[in-house]
Amino acid sequence: MEAKAYDLYIGGKWIKTGSYIPVLHKYTGECISQIARAERHHVQTAVEAAWETFRNDRLTPFQRYKILLKASELMEARRDEMELSLIREVGKTRKDAMNELDRTINTLRLSAEEAKKIHGEMIPLQSTEGSENRLGFTIRVPKGVIGAITPFNYPLLLSTHKIAPALAAGNTLVVKPATVTPLATFLLVEVLEEAGLPKGYVNIVTGAGSEVGEWLLDEERIAMYTFTGSGEVGRHIKARSGMRPVALELGNNSPNIVHYDADVELAARQTAARSFHNAGQACIAVQRIYVHEDVFPAFSEQYIAHVKQLKVGDPEDPATDVGPMISEKEAKRTEEWVREAISEGATALLPIRREGALFYPAVLVNTKPDMKVVCREVFAPVVTIIPYSDLEDAFAQANDSEYGLQAGIFTCDLNVAMKAARTLEYGGVVINDVSTYRNDVMPYGGVKNSGLGKEGPRYAVEEMTDERMVVINL
Repeated sequence: MEAKAYDLYIGGKWIKTGSYIPVLHKYTGECISQIARAERHHVQTAVEAAWETFRNDRLTPFQRYKILLKASELMEARRDEMELSLIREVGKTRKDAMNELDRTINTLRLSAEEAKKIHGEMIPLQSTEGSENRLGFTIRVPKGVIGAITPFNYPLLLSTHKIAPALAAGNTLVVKPATVTPLATFLLVEVLEEAGLPKGYVNIVTGAGSEVGEWLLDEERIAMYTFTGSGEVGRHIKARSGMRPVALELGNNSPNIVHYDADVELAARQTAARSFHNAGQACIAVQRIYVHEDVFPAFSEQYIAHVKQLKVGDPEDPATDVGPMISEKEAKRTEEWVREAISEGATALLPIRREGALFYPAVLVNTKPDMKVVCREVFAPVVTIIPYSDLEDAFAQANDSEYGLQAGIFTCDLNVAMKAARTLEYGGVVINDVSTYRNDVMPYGGVKNSGLGKEGPRYAVEEMTDERMVVINL
């Protein structure tokens, strides 16, 4: 496989740098690409290019709509290429890559529609004495240059969730993709420009987040930052951004509750299917499963039966369900956490097995709340099953977390479902499906240390525009 080199992409031009970083095939370890390592002056140039483009070459809403819609069509036409790229640079299985492509195409379409819907509202100034001759209304205007920092686990979809709404809203961008999975962002921008996006609207700078990210935060001309990643980095961005707004989608530790009246077969099948997709490397992946003691034996048996059917191995094999983690280092860290839990009294229902970056699904019982696999975000194919006898206690355990992105509950009682919706301290509560469910049209974002702001094209457009009040004295 020839290792293609990607330079920085600034103002529609490819910019070489003094050094390059290898991008590896996550299953074979083969070098599949080289990406440029940006220096501070490159970041400054990228922001300047984005700023000048924003000031001088604004697209109309209908033009933005046409470009984004055309991009979705081009993405569909290049499906095989896009999926194979995700399989190699991320380690996704073919099934997971196909799902990411489907969602990316849909997000482009949704963003296209939102470009045509940006509007303000009338304000009844005349209702106040002395303002009878004044007409008031609001308009929404683009913020300017958006600084976007994207994660490794869904590099195409989550780049699209930042770039497409930003463009729909009339902004320009400087994007810093994850160093280990940057190729998807280059392919996305290639598709957008093929669809008619003028050069300079999206600029790509690559390199270590600790360097490039800091230089982006130094740039006062960036009007807003949007970031998906760790809580530690998210807090740092918020502290450094000053008065500029941020949208932060951070970590999570998703609880899923299986009540005694649940459809146990459905719960076992759904949780097993969505516990280990993308090798568990998803913010809303199933991690903690709280199961009522009355159905605990039946659920555990059925859950394990489903998990045993999952095939682990080469992500390019269409039959594979669980591929490699992002690196052998992360797989080793996962194994350490699991073995530490076992040494402290937890029981593994499946053999603990690791082969390089492949970590086979691990299911633990008899865990304690302070174990890392329970109280922290494991971000790996690891699940704990925890019995409960009282629903209030299950809610309390589910809420006993610094995170609050999404949770799930299985129950046939509408009152229980609505109580969960009101009680669980999460940005999203999913009834009779797993916490992993995300439809790209919905508002997606968490509470507590899971972040600030919402994604989903409509909601991202609101985040990436300013409401401006207009008063006319007639």
